Amino acid sequence: MSPSLRTVLIGSNERGPLRRLLPAALCFLGVFVGYAVGVFEIPGGVVFLPWDAAVAGVLVAAALAHRGDGLAVAWVVVYASLLGYSADHYLLGLPGRPLLERVAALLGVDGLVYLGVQALVLGTLAWIGGTVAARVAATVRDRRSTTDRG
Repeated sequence: MSPSLRTVLIGSNERGPLRRLLPAALCFLGVFVGYAVGVFEIPGGVVFLPWDAAVAGVLVAAALAHRGDGLAVAWVVVYASLLGYSADHYLLGLPGRPLLERVAALLGVDGLVYLGVQALVLGTLAWIGGTVAARVAATVRDRRSTTDRG
């Protein structure tokens, strides 16, 4: 039996929308603070994909997919993680510019769309990995239970 579109996008868990968005908010804050205090760092040069933010988002998205959350949740979590890096870069990394100019740079449509494309690709890969891992774990669990009974 194939799952419905709603189940694929949102997930099978019966959690409210605020509880679904909490991991994304925590991911954003965690990455933002991680870069701000130096736990994560960029070695220099042009940054096409902030590695630490991407890894953090992908790991959280895969864990949520393993738990039963959907594809859209994975996209939002990865997007929030990447946005956490961008917020650090634009708000804290450009101190010589006025605050309004830094906020405008953070909220520039081209940058937000670029993060969205990255989030779609990375979130989809994370969701596939987490979903496959959950199915493998369920299969192993079922085989163990049948061999224990037999």
